[in-house]
Amino acid sequence: MASPITIGGLGSGLDTKAIIDALMAVESIPIQQLEDRKELEQKKLTLIGTLKGLVNTLRDKAKALSTTGEFLSYSATISDQAAAKVSASSTAVAGAHTLVVQSLAASDRWAFDPVTDADADLATVDGQTLSFDYDGQSYSISVNAATSSLTEIASAINNATGGEVDASVVQTSDIGTGTFELVMAGGQAGTAYRISNITSNIAGLTIDGTGPTGQTAGSSNNIIVGTNAIAVIDGQTISRATNDFANVIPGVSITALEADPLTTHSITVEGDKTAIKAKIKGFVDTFNELAKFVNKQNTYDEEAGPGGELFGDPIMRTVTSTVRSALFSQSASQVASDTAGFGTLRLLGIELQSDGTLKINDTKLDDKLEEDPNAFADLFVDTDGFDNGGAAVGTPAYYVDQSADSGLMDDLVREIDRVVKSYQSSSGSFSKGIFDARTDALNANMKLYTDQIEAKERRLTVFEQQLTSKFAALESAMAQLQSQQAYLGAL
Repeated sequence: MASPITIGGLGSGLDTKAIIDALMAVESIPIQQLEDRKELEQKKLTLIGTLKGLVNTLRDKAKALSTTGEFLSYSATISDQAAAKVSASSTAVAGAHTLVVQSLAASDRWAFDPVTDADADLATVDGQTLSFDYDGQSYSISVNAATSSLTEIASAINNATGGEVDASVVQTSDIGTGTFELVMAGGQAGTAYRISNITSNIAGLTIDGTGPTGQTAGSSNNIIVGTNAIAVIDGQTISRATNDFANVIPGVSITALEADPLTTHSITVEGDKTAIKAKIKGFVDTFNELAKFVNKQNTYDEEAGPGGELFGDPIMRTVTSTVRSALFSQSASQVASDTAGFGTLRLLGIELQSDGTLKINDTKLDDKLEEDPNAFADLFVDTDGFDNGGAAVGTPAYYVDQSADSGLMDDLVREIDRVVKSYQSSSGSFSKGIFDARTDALNANMKLYTDQIEAKERRLTVFEQQLTSKFAALESAMAQLQSQQAYLGAL
C-alpha cells in the first residue's frame, strides 16, 4: 500500500506520515477482525480433523471386536516345548488334544563318490554330463575338460536349477590330506521332492543313483532320504511335506521340532483372557481419548472462557449422542431378559463415569470373563451376521441391522457410519456426513473472509494513495503561502 509520493511536513510543520499511518491503522481494524475470524475457522477446521480421526479410530477398534473371531482369543500350550511349537488363532475351540511326532520332514541329499582335490578338473573331454530329475523337471549339466572341478560343477548345478537344488563341496577329511565330495540337496523337504535318475559320465565324478523303493534302501550315496513329516494327532496319522501341521486341529498351528515315536504329548487350547482384556482395554482407552477431547472443548470458565474453539458446536453433541446411544441404550426388556447378567457393559465391569469416560473394574471383568467367555463375548459381537434387508448402499436403511441379534460393537460401527458417511435419501436428496458438511462450511467461511479481506485491502490501498495526495497538496499550498509571506515581509 506504499505511495510513490513522499511528503515530510516541511511546509506545514505537521508529521503527516504519522497522521497517515494512524488513519491507515484505524481503517485496517476491520481487516484484522476478518483475519481473526479466518484464523478461528482454521483452528476449528484442524480440530474437526482431530475429532474425525478419534471417531474413525474408535470405529476401527469397534470393528475389530464386532465378530466372534476377532473378539475371542485363544492360546495353545504343549506338555513338552522341545517336541513342537504350538499356537492358536481366533478360530480355535477350547479343548485337549494329543500329539506324537513320529518323524520330521527331510530334504533329499546325495553325495558323489569322493575325490582328492576339489579344484582338479575331472572330465577328460569336453561335453561330459551330469543328469538328474527334480520336482518334475530334468536337468543335464554339460562341462568342459578345462572347467570340470567339483567347485565348478557345483556352481553349474546351482545356476542350472536356479537354486532349486543346492550343490556344494564338502571336505570329508582333515585339511591337507584328504577327500572332497560333491553334495546335492533338494530345496524342499518331503517325498515329492526327491532327486532321482542321477547319472554321470564325467570321468572323475561317479555315483550310484539308485534311489529307495518302498521300504528298500537305495544307494549309499543317498545320504539323507527325502521324507515327509509324520505325526499322530488325536489318534489320526497325518503326513506333511514340511513339519507344519497347521489346522489339523481347527485354528491351531503345530510345528514339529523333535521326533519321538514313543512319547505322547498333550496340547491344551483355552481362551486367552489376557488377550481379550487387552482388546477391551484398547477400545476403552480410545473411547476415553474421544471423551476427554469433547470434555476439553465443551468446558467453560468465567475467567478463561470456553475450553476450546469447538465449544457449543453441534457436531460435538452429535458425536457424543451417537456413541452413547449405541453403547448404553439397551431397552428395559433387554435388560430384564438377561438373567445371566451379561446384558450391559456395567454388568461386565465397564462403567461409565460422571465425566463421560469409561472405567474398567478389573475384578468384576475377570469374574464375568471366567464365568462364561462366550456369553461375555455375545454382548460385544454380532453372532448372526449383519442383515440390512437388501437396502441400497448409502441409504439410511443400509445402516440398520434387520437381524435378530446385534452386538454392541456392530451397533457402534453402524451408528458411526450412519452419521459420518454421506448417503442419498429415498426421496433422492443427498446428505453429507457430519464431518464433510462441517468441513465444507468452514472452508466456505474461510473463502468468504479471504474475499472480504482482499476487497478491503484494495480499498485501503486507494485510501492511502488519496491521503498521500491530499497531504502532498496541503504541503505544496503551505509552502507557497510561506514563500509569499516571506516576500511580503521583505518589502
